[in-house]
Amino acid sequence: MLPAVWVTFLKYARTYLVCLWLAAALLSTEAHAAERSPDGTSGPHHAEARVTAVTIIDDRIRDLTVRSPAMGTTIPVRVILPASWRTKPKATFPVLYMFHGGDDDYTSWVRETDVEELARDSDVLIVMPDAGRAGYYSDWFAGAPRWETFHTVELVRLMEKKYRASPSRAIVGLSMGGFGALNYAAHNRGMFRYVASMSSYVDLNDSAVRLELSLGTWREGIDIREVWGDPVDNAEVWQAHNPAAMPRSFRGTHVHLSAGSSKPGPLDTGRPHDVLLVSMLGEAPLSKQTKRFARSLRSAGVDVTTHVYTPGTHSWPYWQNELHAIWPTVMKSLG
Repeated sequence: MLPAVWVTFLKYARTYLVCLWLAAALLSTEAHAAERSPDGTSGPHHAEARVTAVTIIDDRIRDLTVRSPAMGTTIPVRVILPASWRTKPKATFPVLYMFHGGDDDYTSWVRETDVEELARDSDVLIVMPDAGRAGYYSDWFAGAPRWETFHTVELVRLMEKKYRASPSRAIVGLSMGGFGALNYAAHNRGMFRYVASMSSYVDLNDSAVRLELSLGTWREGIDIREVWGDPVDNAEVWQAHNPAAMPRSFRGTHVHLSAGSSKPGPLDTGRPHDVLLVSMLGEAPLSKQTKRFARSLRSAGVDVTTHVYTPGTHSWPYWQNELHAIWPTVMKSLG
């Protein structure tokens, strides 16, 4: 028989080892949980985007350099701070996300419109991220880039954590950016109170849209199949990024759609003939599919408004006018 002192020692040693085993198991479980995304799939979703540099453009505008785990690189983001950003240091603010079109970048809204002047008295945080010249606001079928994850997960969290963004959000986009705005609203029901799409393709099944997409990606040295896979073999992926195929997904969000007739007017005066021709062709297929999509949305019980105007080409003067027209409604939707 062991001496009493050894019995006591072994009892406590066994208890200690059990505690160590339980602690190791718990840490292992937490580590695996941290490596899983909200839908239960594994991946680096625990890593958060962070601001690595800030450039002051003027009193209200900041250009952020954001390190994105989803993108594996840094992405530029321009923000316009709310009017009372400094006088209300503990307040949170509604957010307006503004998306640029193809062949452009995050500077376009400030460069081409008077959005800063429009926002002079607005207590709204305006966020204008880059999205690539032909990124299509999507997590690509090829695996990278992952624009949608960056915009709707990483950037949203970053704005809430570092720039006092509230859960009240609206989103406005033009051309490729309008397409992205619609997809983000459909994929994230309840995330945005208001979505406006200006001069955007809304139906990927439209033959003219498919031709335009093929030409646009070819111009950038991209195969459209890298974005959503093969249109036939991966049809389900295409339809998951096709606003026209998801009308019910917009319930609860006010949708505004606008497009021009493609006919030039006074706002096109003085433009080079080749530039004017491209802007006419770019707008030509959009008004019909916009009207068709609006009817589908109404049938699905979605709150939708439209503005199909003539004259109107695929160009900034018309988008500037449209921004002014919808601004009061955007601000009202954000509260």
